[in-house]
Amino acid sequence: MSGSPTSPAALVIPRHWTPEQALAVAECLQALRQALWAAYGPQMQQAWREQLLPDQGPPEFDPDAPF
Repeated sequence: MSGSPTSPAALVIPRHWTPEQALAVAECLQALRQALWAAYGPQMQQAWREQLLPDQGPPEFDPDAPF
C-alpha cells in the first residue's frame, strides 16, 4: 500500500513499526486474501461486478425528447 503521509491509508498505519513488523502484517493480509479468494472467489467476483455495473434497465425512451 503506497500513499502520501496525508492519504487516508497512511493515517491508520502505525509509523513506529519496524520493517519486519510491516512485512509480517503484509504477509498476514496476503494469506487472508488468498484464504478469502479460495473460499469465496466466484461470489466475490459477482459482488464486484454488481458494484461496478448495477443491474439497471435501460433508460426510458422518450421519442419526443430533444437530443
